[in-house]
This record gives sequence, C-alpha cells and structure tokens, in this order.
Amino acid sequence: MSRVLVLGAGELGLPILRSLSDFPTASRPAITLLIRPSTLSSPSPSKTQELAHLRDLGVAFLAADIAASNNATELASHFQRFDIIISCTGFAGGPATQLKLARAVCAAGVPHYYPWQFGVDYDIIGPEAANGIFREQCEVRRLLRGQDKTKWTIVSTGMFTSFLFEAFFGVVEGVETAGSDGEAVVRALGSWGNKVTVTTPEDIGRVVSKLVLEDQRAGVVFTAGDTVSYGRLADLVETQIGKKVRREVWSLDFLRAELETDPENQIKKYRCLFAEGKGVSWDRASTVNEEWNIKTTDVQGFLSSKASPPREQ
Repeated sequence: MSRVLVLGAGELGLPILRSLSDFPTASRPAITLLIRPSTLSSPSPSKTQELAHLRDLGVAFLAADIAASNNATELASHFQRFDIIISCTGFAGGPATQLKLARAVCAAGVPHYYPWQFGVDYDIIGPEAANGIFREQCEVRRLLRGQDKTKWTIVSTGMFTSFLFEAFFGVVEGVETAGSDGEAVVRALGSWGNKVTVTTPEDIGRVVSKLVLEDQRAGVVFTAGDTVSYGRLADLVETQIGKKVRREVWSLDFLRAELETDPENQIKKYRCLFAEGKGVSWDRASTVNEEWNIKTTDVQGFLSSKASPPREQ
C-alpha cells in the first residue's frame, strides 16, 4: 500500500483528500494530512468537525509546522516515510515556502512529488512576468528538473473557477445577487478576445487522485474545467444570472500603470499577467480530463448553480 502525505487541507487539499478516500479499498493508499500541532491540540469548533470528517474518511494526521521549520532537513525527516507527497499549501506560507518544500522532498528521497503548481503555465509565463509574481514557481520547476531522484508531476489547472468571480479580482461583479434588480459588471483583462482557463477544486481533486492512484505519469499535465474568452464570459453572466451586463475593458497599458503605482500589490500583478494573455489558457482537448472523459464543471455550470432558477443557454 502506498503512503500519501497531503500538505494542507484548504480549498484544494480537502477535495483531494476526499477524492483519494473515495477510491475502492483495494487500491486506496494510506492517507496522511500534515497539520499544525496547534490545530490538532486546540481546534476551533469548525475545525473539530472537519477533522472528525477526515478521520471518518480514514485520514491520519502528522503534526508538523511548515512555517516553523527552519530548513529543508527538518522537513525531510517528516517526509522520508512517504511514497507520494501532494502540496496543497497555496501561497499562504509566504515567500520561499514552495522552494523549501521542494528541497525537503528531494532531500528526503520521496519517490513522487506533486508540488503546488496548480495554476497557469509557468514555463510560458517565465520568472519576470508581472514584476516576477511567479519567480519562485519557476525556480521550483528548475530545481525539480535538475535532479533525477524524485519523480514529479505538475498539474496545470488554470485559475480556480471561483477566483474569476471574486469581487476583489475585479473581473466580475454582481453575480452574488442573481435575478435581482441592478446590473452585473464584466471587465475584460486586456481585450474581449483574451482567454482564461479555469477549473474547480473538486474537479482538480478527481484528476489528481486518478494521477496518483492509476496513471502515475510524470512531467507537466493540463486540466481545464473550461476555457473562455472574456467576451464569452460576459455573455454567460448575462444569460445565466439574469442581469444586464455592463462591459468594460481594462487595457494592458491601464493595468501596467495601475501596477506602477502599487508595485507590490499581488492582485494588480495577477491582472497584468492575465491581460498579457500568455500561458493562462489552453484548449480543453489537450487536457487529461478530456483524455479520461472526466466531466468537469464549466463556467456555464458554475453560474447556473448560482442562479435561481437556472437559465437555459
């Protein structure tokens, strides 16, 4: 039986843990979640419920604090007992966390690693785009490609679907009150023809569990719940939410000027990156979910779940 360690039980970690535990008992791995000691010893009421749910799924816990670990050697001592490690830590750990994890995984000789690269195509984007927002992600790829001890799989997912509709991102506003009076706003980053790939965490969880337990291929693979232009996005918001849509374009020049006034603002960096339109979208036909005929949630389906009642396209 393979031993899988999942780092993080947030927006992506939980769906991956659930998908892994859904596999038939004969092929299901021994699943462990790395969790802060303080979370285990004094959890909040909501966290207590979540931990009980994970125990019911057969998930074990390893108490360790990634942020408090000063070096890769300390983390490697925890990692060396596992066959597969899946990082779902996100960027919350702060700068250099992903590099520290990658170094620890390699130092521990872990046979297979799935790093936190659940996003855009960093090979195309490169380390200097949008004031170097993904420089560390590119460095993680360089590190993994420069060794031959640990097999690695990078799952490029595009943006989490829900992020596209977050008000603070600024692309879509007004969908949270579907069918009510007023208008929604959709803003194109760069142009209406620019495209973006999105996938829900639940769909990513199903893809990752199949990669881990059945396919086990190495290298970079792609998923896509949907790939849409901003023009198509505006049309879908209007038909599915039932509101008139005000359409605006945030040009690349405008977004770069905005970033110049606030160069450390992460959201403004993201907007510039997506406005440039490179490495942020790909054809669904090239994805593993299409290869395996896994039905995923597209933008229309995501919006329909918010509308009451759903509207036909």
